[in-house]
Formats: sequence, C-alpha cells, structure tokens
Amino acid sequence: MLYQWQLAEWQALISQGERLPHALLLTGEPGIGKLAFGRHLAQSLLCESTAADKPCGVCDACRWYLAGNHPDFRELTPAVEEEGDDDAKPKKKASAWITVDQVRELNDFVHLSAHRAGRRVTLIQPAEALNLAAANALLKTLEEPPPGAMFILVSHQWRRLLPTIRSRCRRLALTIPPREQALAWLAQQGISDAEANLAEAGGAPLAAQERSDAGVTAARRSFLAELADPRKLDPLGLAERLDKQKVEVARVTDWLSRWLHDLARLGLAQSVRYYPDEAGRLASLATTLDPVRLMRYHDTVLEAKKLSSHPLNARLVYEQLLFGYQQAVRPANKG
Repeated sequence: MLYQWQLAEWQALISQGERLPHALLLTGEPGIGKLAFGRHLAQSLLCESTAADKPCGVCDACRWYLAGNHPDFRELTPAVEEEGDDDAKPKKKASAWITVDQVRELNDFVHLSAHRAGRRVTLIQPAEALNLAAANALLKTLEEPPPGAMFILVSHQWRRLLPTIRSRCRRLALTIPPREQALAWLAQQGISDAEANLAEAGGAPLAAQERSDAGVTAARRSFLAELADPRKLDPLGLAERLDKQKVEVARVTDWLSRWLHDLARLGLAQSVRYYPDEAGRLASLATTLDPVRLMRYHDTVLEAKKLSSHPLNARLVYEQLLFGYQQAVRPANKG
C-alpha cells in the first residue's frame, strides 16, 4: 500500500519501466513510509498481471506475496536472538544487526532459478543494520548480480552504509509530505493534537502517529516542563520517575536532543522546529545560554542516543544527562 503523498514519486519511478536498476536505495527521514514504498515496489516487481497498473493484488504472485510466502521474495531484517540461561525459557530479542550468515543464506537464494520464471526480489531494511562482514558479503552479489535478481534497500541513515554499497545502488530520496497533506492524513487516522505531534516528528506523519499515544504525550510534556526551569530541576528525582515509568532511553534522548535543537535554533533563526507549543518557555531559556556550551552538551546527548539500543542502566544514564543539562543551560557569563 502506498501513502497518498507517495503517488507522484511512485509514478516517476515506474515510468522508467525496464530501465529500473538492479539495486535501489530508498532514503529519507524515518516515519515517511519508505518501507511501505519498498514493499509496494517488491510486490509490483513480482506481479504477473499484464495490466500496466501494478501490483494488481489478485494474481497468484500478488496473493502469495500478501500472504507472506512468495517463493521469489526475501525480506532481510536484523536477526532475532535468544537470551536467558539454561534453566529459564529463552526470550527472543531483536538484534541490532543483519549478520553475515543471513547474507550468505540470501546469496544462495539469489543464485537459484526463479520459481515463477521471473524476478527474485530482496528487500533489506534497515540497510544500515548490515554489519561489516554482512555488507562485504552482500557487495559481491551487488557487483555481479545474477540475471533477474533485484534488490531494494531501505535506509534511515544511508551515509552509514559502505561507500562501495552505495555506489552499486541508485538512490531514491523520498520526501516529507507537505504539512497540510500530512495533517489531513493524521486527521483521517483520528490523531488528536496532530499539529504538535507532527512538529515533534519533524513533519513525518507515521512518526507523528507513533508519538500520539496519550501516555507518551503526557510523559513528554511533563519532562519538557522540568527542562524549562533548570533552577528547580531535580535530576535525581526526575531520573527516578523516568526509570519507574519505564520510559526508554531512546525516547528520553530523542526528547532532549529535539529540545536542545530548538534552543539553538532560537538563537540562530528566532524560530523553533520541533516544539512550537513550547516556544514561550524555550525563548525565556534561550536568552541566557552559552551557545558553545549548549552544542557540546548536544553532542553528549547524541552519543547517548547512539548507545540507547544497548543494555544500559537507564536511571544512571538519566542522572548523568540531567546533571549535564543543568550545567549546559546555566546562564552565560557576560563578564
């Protein structure tokens, strides 16, 4: 299924017909529908209808694809790992990486003859999850793809891919939809406070939908209210509350990095991007800041964000970040 804001990009792509590359890299902001676009393309490539408008949704190939068992399609995602000791039932947990063993199995599939005498299509998402060994194993196939093999790579952070991988793909940068179109779609989904959620998501409607959960919204507003008054901020108390509420480190660092971005943006451009509903509080705080100190702290938050998918002592992370925040936003020395 395509989203309404993707129709023009879709028409531009399929108008190329047989000139489509064997490897396409879909890039763009998280939450704009890149994965849906990639899956729609995969189904279209496998569709056996003779009609010009593909995928048809009713041929054997489409029905198999939609049921998740088309023999000529593979979707490669980070491996699922088991954790736990011998005495406990192991729990399954998604890994952060696509492994070399997964790519080797994929290469076996790619070199087989197609079951339907057509294409063999592989979707890899997110492509930046390929570890180094996996990326190098995939590169060999991208350099010399067997006839009929096509690859769709979906990436939120395409610059993290090996340059050699990027050079073997044609990049298609999908765009954020116009604000009014995004708001109309969110209204159709019954999302309340759509404007604030869309702003926080940087204009990405699917990300805005994910952020619209009432509990998450309440936690975010409470967190930002405390950031707005750093003199009264109690880092130990707030860290304890966040930990008890089971707020993920990734979510807290996301809120914090966006708040810092808006503080810096106010100093440079007198505008905010992510939290327009907090513009008054941000403006009051921004007038006293040391921009160099603020940006150094922002780098610290981004480093914590990168590590948020690893096992962490969340409460300790929150304490360190919040004490660091107090130091970063203390009034600049005018003397």
